[in-house]
Amino acid sequence: MIPLVSMEQELEMLRGKTLEILETYKTKFPEHVAVGTMIELPRACIMAHDVAKHAEFFSFGTNDLTQTTFGISRDDANTFLPDYKKAGLVKSDPFAVLDPHGVGGLIRIACEGGRKTRPGISIGVCGEHGGNPESIMFVHKVAGVDYVSCSPLRVPVARMAAAHAALADSTKSRL
Repeated sequence: MIPLVSMEQELEMLRGKTLEILETYKTKFPEHVAVGTMIELPRACIMAHDVAKHAEFFSFGTNDLTQTTFGISRDDANTFLPDYKKAGLVKSDPFAVLDPHGVGGLIRIACEGGRKTRPGISIGVCGEHGGNPESIMFVHKVAGVDYVSCSPLRVPVARMAAAHAALADSTKSRL
């Protein structure tokens, strides 16, 4: 997984170097190793149709994507987000519950673009949002994610939320 990619050419170059290194270890790792990128930057979301030419998977780094989309640091957010919540500017802490409009919109754009270029691309979400039920439901609905990743303490909640999202999906298809 190659992090912080913002340009197709950047991933193309890094993928080439990664494949060269993997080639030297093919006797130890004879199975295929997927090469993809962590989508953490707004530009990567907007240019995902090009980035997908060189990625077998996208893993959305939602903590950093939230930070770069809002232009605020997680470390400083607690100094003003409570006031933003009181004033009704934000419904919840965007670092705890995925912002469906801004960050979620970028994820939607990236998934649509990535799948247009590479229909079978694997999509995942990692970060604290990967352990938040509301966020998992959202990304399942808009992105059809293949996996979520989160801190170990949030795994039981994440598994339950992913199961609920899958059940909700299967119920809709039967109606």
